[in-house]
Amino acid sequence: MKKKLVSLLLVLAMAATGLAGCAGNAAGTGDSAEQSGEAQGESQSVSTPPSNFQEDLTSLRGNKTPDEEEIDKVNTTLNDTYLGEVFDTVIPNDYSAYPYKEDVTLDVWMPSNSILSSVCPDLNNQRVFKQLQELTGIKLNFIVPTLGEETTDFNLMIASGDLPDIIIDAKRYTGGIAAGVNEGAYLDLTDIVDEYMPNYSAWRNSDEERRKTTITDEGIVGGVYGLAPYNEWCWFGLLIKQEALDKTGLPVPETVDELHDFLVACKEAGYSQPLNYGSNYGQIFTGIINGAYGVWDWMFVDDNGKAAWGPGQEKAKEYLTTMQNWYKEGLINTDWATADFNQRMAEAVSGDCAVMMDSPDTMWGYWKEDNDIDFVAALNPVLTKGEPSRQTYRNFKQTGSIAAITTQCENVEAACAFLDFAFTKKGWEIYNYGSYGDVHLIDENGLPYYMPDGLMYNDPDGQPISNLIWKYRIHDFANIRDEHNSNPLITAEGSYSGDIRKYWTETMDSSVTMPPVTLTPDESAREGELGTVLSTMRNEYFSKIIMGQLPVDAYDEFLQKAKAQGLDEFVGLWQAALDRYNAR
Repeated sequence: MKKKLVSLLLVLAMAATGLAGCAGNAAGTGDSAEQSGEAQGESQSVSTPPSNFQEDLTSLRGNKTPDEEEIDKVNTTLNDTYLGEVFDTVIPNDYSAYPYKEDVTLDVWMPSNSILSSVCPDLNNQRVFKQLQELTGIKLNFIVPTLGEETTDFNLMIASGDLPDIIIDAKRYTGGIAAGVNEGAYLDLTDIVDEYMPNYSAWRNSDEERRKTTITDEGIVGGVYGLAPYNEWCWFGLLIKQEALDKTGLPVPETVDELHDFLVACKEAGYSQPLNYGSNYGQIFTGIINGAYGVWDWMFVDDNGKAAWGPGQEKAKEYLTTMQNWYKEGLINTDWATADFNQRMAEAVSGDCAVMMDSPDTMWGYWKEDNDIDFVAALNPVLTKGEPSRQTYRNFKQTGSIAAITTQCENVEAACAFLDFAFTKKGWEIYNYGSYGDVHLIDENGLPYYMPDGLMYNDPDGQPISNLIWKYRIHDFANIRDEHNSNPLITAEGSYSGDIRKYWTETMDSSVTMPPVTLTPDESAREGELGTVLSTMRNEYFSKIIMGQLPVDAYDEFLQKAKAQGLDEFVGLWQAALDRYNAR
């Protein structure tokens, strides 16, 4: 980490002097104004790769047996001629900054996770990041906090003032990205993003939703956001084992009452706890059933376009009555408040469970791939047949992680260049699909894909595909995230996970979803205080009511306490943020 604090004034001075030289290095590239993309929602002009990379490799499209020389040209050069224009927006390809002009190593703080750590204990050895370093000429030193201690580590790091060059998952900062900039931890990129990051600038400005979700309410560019070429499909919903439908002879339920009758029939057919309602890792108040009553998990946008708090809605007692009755009837898993992920998945594949509320990606792996259990999707149930099904799992085009360059970064130009590479065509390919030849090939349209005999589906260590999304590619980063085409859980032969997610997305109304608003630092601090109290109360009261430890009428006491603890102020904070977001 860097011990010397670099002032914002110095950084801006660098932007005014050093960047012109960077632009002058372009060999046949378009200028930065063209790259930034003035017209919203239109495909942008892109630069031409330097002349020494102009060998035409379009013959690799559809080639299933590339030779070693062709593989080497793809993996070790910036030639991207084999990649097609597969999205509505053209992916930029300004490579003028690479290889970087001087020897530099960037310190990058990045949290791991249980899956990533299992396949790559040391991020410095992650194969995708190693390839990216070779192509960009920028070395990386990953600083990874201990699993489970990420928040503590992050807060201590910020408090110490001893910051790395780049922080991944930068939204961890108390008060968000805006607070990180305002309080001098994160660099304000507004005046330098067009020159230092021409690819990111062009990509974020090529679509109004991408532009709107990557600035603060004040118009500041405070970080580099993961951005998708499209609105990703809904990833969470109601899933039913086909065998349960066969055994009961009932159709896929559409209403809450039909779901109840189906669960009763499943119990009679031998499924002792037919609905796996949730676990301690957050699958309890999901909106799948409570949403039918308008009692969404947390904040949502009501039919009048106003911010509203789900647990405080008028039909909450009806929802709690329903769930209390279902619990008494033994229709839901008794350990829903305490089970961890592994325990829940073990129950899911057992003969006790007929219905899950989860991701079809996950259940394709656990149900279909590992246990040959077919399953189908149901829409979120409604109260009255014919009503539109609703959900709050709308994915905005801002997706994945947020990266921030800190004010202690000693080479801002290099940090920008590294992050900007993720928004080039070559970066899109490598982050999403890994290396060419052994992990992916290119189809006739210039789109990468995982071949059946490649490493993604033939891991020598026998790791499941759900783990390989981190071993051979990068699943979550500040990059162009191509989830629909590059998630092997969706694209694997026989997988219908993507079909389910697309069906949910195109069939259910997601207008109630709260967009990615930004709270001011003061608002965020207060929202955190109030939200912690309200969340604790919600969890305690709702859980005890559902399990019959409290009567349903205890909800009245809960709501009264919530209002006394500042519920109206809490909603007001979100409303103010929503108003500012809508005005961006």
